[in-house]
Amino acid sequence: MQVFKKTISVSSSRHCEMIDISQEVKRFVSAHNVKDGHVHIFCPHTTAAITINENADPDVQDDILLTLRRVFPKNADGYKHCEGNSDSHVKSSLVGASESILISDGELVLGVWQGIYFCEFDGPRSRKVIMHIHAIS
Repeated sequence: MQVFKKTISVSSSRHCEMIDISQEVKRFVSAHNVKDGHVHIFCPHTTAAITINENADPDVQDDILLTLRRVFPKNADGYKHCEGNSDSHVKSSLVGASESILISDGELVLGVWQGIYFCEFDGPRSRKVIMHIHAIS
């Protein structure tokens, strides 16, 4: 098994934002000519996340962010964390820090409408995303 590693930078321009990183991940897999295996995508930040969801209609990302904002408002009563970003930590924990995607015949195994998203919950910021490919062939 071979392992390939890459760290990319992602910059957000809004407080909460979903940024499609699918093409970056596809280029990484393609650059190493990996036929089979998996790629693991990890976000090393406590107020950001990685998810897979629909990439055909941008309203889906807006709806996800709207729902997270409604359920976990920025200034809810009772937050104890003194930095004022407790909502961001909660959103990050619920969405998750990573995704693992199969690679088959040189392609990411994603559904027709699926894309890979970096989720910013405490921006705007410059962040890092770490990718590891575990290549079988």
